[in-house]
Amino acid sequence: MAWALLAQRMHAAAPSGPHTALVEIRGEIAADSEASADTLVSALTSAFEDASAQAVVMRINSPGGSPVQAGIIYDEVRRLKALHRKKVYAVVEEVCASGAYYVAVAADDIYVDKASLVGSIGVLMDGFGFVGLMDKLGIERRLLTAGENKGMLDPFSPQDERQKAYAKVIIDQVHRQFIAVVREGRGDRLKESRETFSGLFWNGEEAVKSGLADRIGNLDYVAREVVKAPEIIDYTPRENLAERLARRFGAGVGESMAMALRRASLGLR
Repeated sequence: MAWALLAQRMHAAAPSGPHTALVEIRGEIAADSEASADTLVSALTSAFEDASAQAVVMRINSPGGSPVQAGIIYDEVRRLKALHRKKVYAVVEEVCASGAYYVAVAADDIYVDKASLVGSIGVLMDGFGFVGLMDKLGIERRLLTAGENKGMLDPFSPQDERQKAYAKVIIDQVHRQFIAVVREGRGDRLKESRETFSGLFWNGEEAVKSGLADRIGNLDYVAREVVKAPEIIDYTPRENLAERLARRFGAGVGESMAMALRRASLGLR
């Protein structure tokens, strides 16, 4: 196995004429994931800049994640669409929820499977409280802070109602931002109800009826019938073997394995 194939991130295939550009959004949208804003914006930029790409498709299978990362991707998709005057479509597989749906509404149209799960337009801040358990075990919490709110939402301290109310204001603000993005992206296609922004999710068939999505269709259908460019080129960066090992087992193991693979490829002992 050539070391170059292990050490580099590569497209699935090189562009070879008019095609549909694909960028995959899979798993949690987070700064340290494969669906980070840095990774996806780089892939999207390459796809939009390729003159042979007739349109860009974001194929999504994600429960969401960071509103910051999702917001960066959304803003960049909008910017790239305007800059290159190129259509972008979202194609949903199993799940397009929360931050993933935030990204999807940047597309010109959203295609789903009738059984896809779509929506969850809401924001959460979760955690645990261990105060009762600590009392039972006779554990005393000793927390020193400079600044009365520095220990805010500490799971080992009793919940402060004033701090809880402040956190609720923050997530309500983020929720309003999310709602504004959905309304901007979907426009008059959206058929709002009392439940639309409640955090509920729907299957693809119901999502189309409510205007959260546009049509039923998969990647091949969109490339063939909508874009009219059935050849699909994947612009998504792929982690190599060493990177996957480093992520799963720690950098030390990943680096050792990468070195072993390199030595083997060069015929060294």
